[in-house]
Amino acid sequence: MNKIKVVQYGCGKMSKYTMRYVFEKGAKVVGAFDISEDVIGKDIGEIIGNEKLYKVKVQDAKNFEKFLMSHEVDIVIVTTMSLLADCGDALLTCAKCGVNAITTCEEAFFPQNSNPKLFEKINELALENECTICGSGYQDVFWGNLISVIAGATHKITKIKGRSSYNVEDYGIALARAHGAGLSTEDFEKDIASADDISEAERKKIIRSGKFAPSYMWNVNGWLASKLGLTVTHQTQKCVPQIAKKAIHSTTLGMTIPKGACTGMSAVVTTTTKEGIVIESECIGKVYDKDEFDCNDWTVEGEPNTRVVIERPSTVELTCASVVNRIPDVLMSPAGYFTTEYMPENFYKTESLEKYVIEYEDDCCCDDDCDCHKQK
Repeated sequence: MNKIKVVQYGCGKMSKYTMRYVFEKGAKVVGAFDISEDVIGKDIGEIIGNEKLYKVKVQDAKNFEKFLMSHEVDIVIVTTMSLLADCGDALLTCAKCGVNAITTCEEAFFPQNSNPKLFEKINELALENECTICGSGYQDVFWGNLISVIAGATHKITKIKGRSSYNVEDYGIALARAHGAGLSTEDFEKDIASADDISEAERKKIIRSGKFAPSYMWNVNGWLASKLGLTVTHQTQKCVPQIAKKAIHSTTLGMTIPKGACTGMSAVVTTTTKEGIVIESECIGKVYDKDEFDCNDWTVEGEPNTRVVIERPSTVELTCASVVNRIPDVLMSPAGYFTTEYMPENFYKTESLEKYVIEYEDDCCCDDDCDCHKQK
């Protein structure tokens, strides 16, 4: 296979790493798109932050579909928003054009339990046009495969308990606002917390409508249950504000959050299963004070108990590296919306990415109609 041709959709903070990692892993960025006038027209070298000019300029997102239809592209990396509804148009465009896509969108990690309507729409279009769509990132390794590997060394599991924190300053204004950063406690209760003060029947109705706003762990719990072969019987979500103990300045929001206002939120998702295993996970996203730092803390309870704690993970870089290392897996996966619990565990790529794309079509052991490993 020749060098993998990548298009970057969304040229904000994350793209600085995804595009550089693509080049350093032997692939090639052949196009870049954004909606912001601040970056449209810039050479991607300016985004990456080096002196080299790649002769690839950021284009207006309005030209995205036309570009995919007229250029040879292997995969699109989408680094924009956290909800599937907000990045759905980009993924639908990829599916319509028959181009593979991978996104850092947190809900896209396992959207079938939060937005099944849009999930199915993208899935059907991707199946029709023989391409693969999926979500990956930090959660793929540190909230997903890391936990399933530990589970594989456990005789009996009664509970899986996780807690992860991150600085919303690192991810842009859309994510910070989605976490309630800068809101008063009254506005937080009205705009964010009240959405979870509903019955299970009401929640299911909202999920079916495509208007549910899941916390990150909502989708992670679904992914873990699927990976471990568990049957979900009940799932709840509760969001509580993180309160500033003193005034904290937010560069991303362009404001100083006053004492007593919200710096972000903690979301706790509890999942019960038919098999009796409970998954309880919490993610804390907020504007950090100077002495705070990221932490990832998971415990698999049972026989035996196992706890893993990772302090100060480089969450942004780990997210981007996870996505780039996933590219060969996406290219070898079946068509449709294919979530990563069905892919191999993500691993370090010592060679150029194209070296890991295996040509299955000539030596597939299945029957003539099989396309289970079809390279697109």
